Amino acid sequence: MTAAVFSQTVVRGEDGALSVGGCDVRDLAGEHGTPLYIVDEADMRARACAFRDEFAAAFGRHGAKVDVYYASKAFLSSKVARWMRADDLCMDVASGGELEIALRGGMPAARIGLHGNNKSDAELRRALEVGVGRIIVDSFTEIETLDAIARELGTTAPVLVRVTTGVHAGGHEYIATSHEDQKFGLSLASGAAFEALVACHDATGLDLRGIHTHIGSQILSLDAFQESAERMLGLRAAFRVEVGYDLPEVDLGGGYAIRYTPHGEELTPHDAAHGMAEAVAAAVAKVGGTWPHLSIEPGRAIAGPAGMTLYRVGVIKAVRIEDGGERRYVAVDGGMSDNMRTITYGAEYTATIASRLSEAEPVLSRVVGKHCESGDIVVRDVDLPADTARGDLLAVPATGAYGRVMASNYNAVLRPAVVAVRDGESEVLIRRDTLEDLFGWDVAPD
Repeated sequence: MTAAVFSQTVVRGEDGALSVGGCDVRDLAGEHGTPLYIVDEADMRARACAFRDEFAAAFGRHGAKVDVYYASKAFLSSKVARWMRADDLCMDVASGGELEIALRGGMPAARIGLHGNNKSDAELRRALEVGVGRIIVDSFTEIETLDAIARELGTTAPVLVRVTTGVHAGGHEYIATSHEDQKFGLSLASGAAFEALVACHDATGLDLRGIHTHIGSQILSLDAFQESAERMLGLRAAFRVEVGYDLPEVDLGGGYAIRYTPHGEELTPHDAAHGMAEAVAAAVAKVGGTWPHLSIEPGRAIAGPAGMTLYRVGVIKAVRIEDGGERRYVAVDGGMSDNMRTITYGAEYTATIASRLSEAEPVLSRVVGKHCESGDIVVRDVDLPADTARGDLLAVPATGAYGRVMASNYNAVLRPAVVAVRDGESEVLIRRDTLEDLFGWDVAPD
């Protein structure tokens, strides 16, 4: 086991079994079944507080304030919303459903930001009715629609304009979100972002608060953030000069990398905070003006390392491959239905036997799921003991982000439960699907 990849409270006992949050994984599997998502509450909340405190300190040295928005798309439940509220974070949501879960968890509407490239009229109306703190507008169509709804309701909508800066960052093309040829935002290079700011400024139903960008995910280098900050503050300065309005807020998004494998790298809250503060300071010095109120959105970096997925091993199979060698396939009782990232993004993970100690020689293995897809891979390559056997528990760390929220019922499997652990106690955050759920969605024939 590589401790750096697992959450902070994970330890291996003398008998070789892992425990997390003071709970033996064998007991968790027995009580809640497998597959099972496990959230280390102490770890997750410590990461949230680290981002809050590190950014406050780094930006405070420049007399600036910064809000940390937990990105609910990484993982959301009403209890997580309650944690984030208690730890003085804000929250961004990207759908009406996420908004309702955040509200159900007690997150004040004023501390919620609504994202999305294609918000419905109902979602916009609901956001205004509950009083969300900001709506990040993504198109001229949305600007016109939101303005009309706000005037109909006799209110003003607080808005930020999402800007596509043209800065390329992140790994897979599907998670790079600020290049020109994609669905999010309004282009800085084409002038659309500036036009959108003018439209929002002139709309009587809108209260223009600032600008927002998000350049990608799983980012290690701060160079891209510096370039993005410079372009965003340059846009802010140009708007101040030409329109006479100093945009009070700038949201620079998130996307800070986490460690998925023993050889992976991460961007720590300390390094991210101080690097971002330096980037903004350099941008302010270059373009002039005052420091805006800043926001960041480190969703994956809070939730991802705090979670693990627990599987039970089923079939083990040796397969001859083209070079004349063999590959060992270790099949578990989950797969792409509980972790879509490997098949979708080519994501890399690691794994370890969690229920016992083994002194057997390591064998290069591929951990696969039970679904009817050859791409149903959980961990592409990992050394597992030669005596790995049916019934063993297998732990895959760093699955706290984009596991349960992207889970499906493919092959009519039941989505796993999510349990939070702390101080030797476990609590169900999201219950496991049941057959009754499947039958409830299926309209039975007459």
